[in-house]
Amino acid sequence: MRLTVFVAAALATQAAVASEDIADKYPQSELYNKPVEVIPHVFSAIGATAPPTYENSGHNNNLSFVVTGDGVVVINGGASARLAAALHDEIKAVTDQPVKLVINENGQGHAMLGNSYWAGLGIDILAHEDAIAEVEQNGHFILEGMKQYNRDKAEGTEVVAANLSFSDSYVVEMGDVTLEVLHLGPAHDPGDVQVWIPQWDIVIAGDIAFHERMPPIFPHTCTSCWIETFDGPFTALNATYVIPGHGHPTNMAQVTRYTTDYIKDLRAKIGAHIDEGGDLTEAYYVDQSRWAHLDTFEELATKNAGRVFEEMEWE
Repeated sequence: MRLTVFVAAALATQAAVASEDIADKYPQSELYNKPVEVIPHVFSAIGATAPPTYENSGHNNNLSFVVTGDGVVVINGGASARLAAALHDEIKAVTDQPVKLVINENGQGHAMLGNSYWAGLGIDILAHEDAIAEVEQNGHFILEGMKQYNRDKAEGTEVVAANLSFSDSYVVEMGDVTLEVLHLGPAHDPGDVQVWIPQWDIVIAGDIAFHERMPPIFPHTCTSCWIETFDGPFTALNATYVIPGHGHPTNMAQVTRYTTDYIKDLRAKIGAHIDEGGDLTEAYYVDQSRWAHLDTFEELATKNAGRVFEEMEWE
């Protein structure tokens, strides 16, 4: 009952508290938000639903951790070494159990640039093989981008790839908990992973799932593949509780509405535009007003439309 009440309360209040206009909700820490206990033993520091800035210290994704009874598993290394250290301080305030594993949800900066802090403590870091390849190929450019907005807060951050990798799944048995680290298929970014805890019906979904901010579509994103992965194996998990990559804990109905429903709507609009002989210039302005209430709409809507046009033009 407690879990249901928590999620219902989160859904009821998310419109009031999820805003890209709030610079920092936890000013005594480099974390944007103090971690909250989503369900017993599973905590998440909810990042800003906004682009990374100096004010939010790059904490614009969710940094989660699971207290297993025999150690802590952290999901996401953080956007910098200092941000990782701030998360670790919060973990130590919750439990005396040591951090034993860090999982990167993909190869993006806010998932992995804090790896240097955790690796410095001798902690294993796990990521999908495609995410590791992304870090090895583009890590320097990702770090330099973070330095541009984070300035002095980038101090001590180095590019460190995960030392443990997997292709399809990786099972972590620790204490009283079994965590299934899954790569269910192509979605938002190379190497996206989901952390599924079946005994508690909760999935730490990473960037396969959005609901408070607009999903970003990258030049390399296959939106038809994203839909297939989401509507297939991800939905088949039948999770009761969902911690998305960005935004407050929620449920499958919400992330479905704002992830694949959005992508399907955009693809339908772009498909009709192509059928009518429309070009790329006009594609940027297809009607996305249905989604205008989402954070980062202004930053992403036209970019998403252009990228879907370029994808569907050749389908």
